[in-house]
Amino acid sequence: MPVDLSMRVAKVSRRMVLRGAMALLSIGQILRPLWARALTARTGTSQSRPPEGVETAIVSCSVNGEHHHLMMDTRTTLLDLLREQLALTGTHKGCDHGQCGACTVLVNGQRVLSCLSLAAMHEGDSITTIEGLAAADGTLHPVQATFIDHDGFQCGYCTSGQICSAVGMLRELAAGNPSYVTADLSAHAEAVTEELHERMSGNLCRCSAYVGISAALSELAQRKVPA
Repeated sequence: MPVDLSMRVAKVSRRMVLRGAMALLSIGQILRPLWARALTARTGTSQSRPPEGVETAIVSCSVNGEHHHLMMDTRTTLLDLLREQLALTGTHKGCDHGQCGACTVLVNGQRVLSCLSLAAMHEGDSITTIEGLAAADGTLHPVQATFIDHDGFQCGYCTSGQICSAVGMLRELAAGNPSYVTADLSAHAEAVTEELHERMSGNLCRCSAYVGISAALSELAQRKVPA
C-alpha cells in the first residue's frame, strides 16, 4: 500500500523543527570539549609556539563559566578566539565589520560585538556566548524559549547574536539606561515598541524575521524576564 508522504510532512510543525534545532545545540554543548581538544591537537592553537616575529599575549578569562589561560596573536579578535581556539561556533561571523550584530556576545554582562574586540583586551573578563545561556540541565534561557515561541528567526544565522543582544538589552532596560529615543532622560525608560526596536537596531536579520523578533521582545519586556 503506497504511503502518502505529504501527509506525514504536513504534521511536522515549524515549532517542532525549531525545538529540534535547539536540541542539536544542546548536544553540541556536550561534544564541544572533545571538539575543542581535537582542534587544539590538530592546529596547536592555545599552547603552540607562534611563528617567528608574531607578537603574542597570554590572557586568562572565563568563557561560559569555564576558566581559560590562552596564548594568542595580539591581533586576534574575540570572535576568532571563540570560534577557532575554543570551538564555540554558535557565535557567527557575519559582516566582520561590526555592522550586522551576528557576532554579539556578553562580556561582564554587557553586549559586545566580538568581531571588533581584540581578545587580548579581555584579561579577567567573564564572557558568555549563546552556548552558555542555557542552564546546565539543558533548560533554555527565557529569551531563547520566547524566540522559539514567537518564531523569532528563519535561517538562524543571526539568531545567536539576536538572542545575546536581547539579553543585554533587557538588562540595560531594567537598569534604566536611556536610548536615543528615550523622551525623558530623568525617568525610567518604558519598554514600548519604539524603545525595543531602537535598542536592537544593531542586529540585522536578512530573512526579515522582525515580526517574530519584535513579538518576542515585547513579551519579554512585559514579563520583565530577568536576563
